[in-house]
Amino acid sequence: MKKIRICFVGESHINGTGDAECLGWAGRICQNAFSKGFEITYYNLGVRGETSRELRKRWLQEVSYRLPKKYDGRVVFSFGANDTTIENGKTRIYLQDSITNLRDILCIAKDLYPVLVVSPPPIDDEEQNQRISDLSTEFEKVCSQLNVPYLDVVSDLLKSNIWMDDIKKYDGAHPRAAGYQEFARIVQNWQAWLNWFE
Repeated sequence: MKKIRICFVGESHINGTGDAECLGWAGRICQNAFSKGFEITYYNLGVRGETSRELRKRWLQEVSYRLPKKYDGRVVFSFGANDTTIENGKTRIYLQDSITNLRDILCIAKDLYPVLVVSPPPIDDEEQNQRISDLSTEFEKVCSQLNVPYLDVVSDLLKSNIWMDDIKKYDGAHPRAAGYQEFARIVQNWQAWLNWFE
């Protein structure tokens, strides 16, 4: 079996908050890869409530500790929803600062590991979903400039009754197992993810 170590870095949606099976979408796509003959060492580095500012400060130390050079290490980043949350009349992180944070992270990460970036998903709030969509558009531009594969899941999940119903029934931001399975289905069929296992 091909042995791969993967760090998933982000916030509560990476963490799988709300999933009684404690897998989230990240655990599910690794489970799927494992079933196809790949031995995955899976590190979930999701921190609830975290913004790109905190993530930028911590990611390298945490990832490099888990992915020494002697191993086949990969990194998947997915964050940004918390950046778009309104607190005290403004977003927690200004859009331009979110873009800068992503760029700073990727400029280092892409020279150390194979890297993928997945957009934050939508929640049960139309206004915030527009901010998430706008953020995703800008994140995609950064990834394109840096030649890092990017997957925008916002539009697909907005159209998914499974995802939207699940988050409405739970806490308005996170799904249960069915919603994370829907998220995982999108990611595990993404060509950039599949390319890691050729």
